[in-house]
Amino acid sequence: MLEKRSHVTTVDPVWTRITEEAQAAVDKEPLMGGLVHACILHHRSLERALSYRVSAKLSSNEMSMMVLREIVDEAYADEPALVEAARADLMAVYERDPACHRLLQPVLYFKGYQAMQAYRVAHWLWRKGRHDLAYFFQMRSSEIFGIDIHPAAKIGKGIMIDHAHSIVIGETAVVGDNVSMLHSVTLGGTGKEEEQRHPKIGDGVLIGAGAKVLGNIEVGHCSRIAAGSVVLQEVPPCKTVAGIPAKIVGEAGCDQPSISMDHMLGKDQ
Repeated sequence: MLEKRSHVTTVDPVWTRITEEAQAAVDKEPLMGGLVHACILHHRSLERALSYRVSAKLSSNEMSMMVLREIVDEAYADEPALVEAARADLMAVYERDPACHRLLQPVLYFKGYQAMQAYRVAHWLWRKGRHDLAYFFQMRSSEIFGIDIHPAAKIGKGIMIDHAHSIVIGETAVVGDNVSMLHSVTLGGTGKEEEQRHPKIGDGVLIGAGAKVLGNIEVGHCSRIAAGSVVLQEVPPCKTVAGIPAKIVGEAGCDQPSISMDHMLGKDQ
C-alpha cells in the first residue's frame, strides 16, 4: 500500500508583502511593469529576486549576467545565512530609514541595500578562496554603487547604510550586527601594516555622515559617532564622540542609537 505524503506549503510573509507591493506599483504606474516583473514578480522567492537584481546590476561586457547569477545562486544555496542576513538588512532599512515606506524599495532602488548583498556574496567567495571573483564583485560594486567594501571585511547582519555614497570599508575591518551608517563613512587604516589595521565596530553603533574611523581601534557597542568626526582612539560602549580628532562628548543617549537614528547632540554636549 502506498503511503500518502502530505504537501506543506511554506508561506513567506515578507516575500508575499513584497510581491503585493510590486503588483500595486505596476497597477499605479504601468510603465514600471517591465522592471517590476523582471526584478520581482517573475521570481518565487526573495533570494531568487536578489540573485537577479545583484547580477543584473554588476554585469558588464567583462562578466555576463548569466555567469554572475550562477555565482549568486551557488552562494545562497551553499550558505542560507546569506539570505537570512539579506532579510535582516531589508528590515533594518525599512524600520530605520524614514524615506523607506515599502519593503519593495530597497530591493528595487536603494544602492546601500543592493551593495550590501553584493558584498555578502563577495565575502562568501573570499572565504571559499575564490579571491579573484571576490575582487571582481568589489570592483563592480565600487563602480556601480559608489561603495567600496573589501571582500575580506567581516560585517554582521541588520546593516543599514543610508544614502550610501562614498562608503569605504577596509580589508581587516569588522562591523557588528544592527549597525547604521550614513554616506561618506570610512572605516580605514592609518598605514601599510600587513595585519590588523582597520576598525572593529561593535553591535548597534550609529556612524554619522562623513565620519572617518581610522586604524585598528575598537568602537564599543551602542555608541554614536557624530557626523564629520575623525576617530583615532578607542570609543567605549554607549558613548557619543565628536570632533577632529573625536573626543567623548557624552552618553549615547539611548539603548539602541543605530535603531533610533538620533544624530542630535544634547545641550550639554
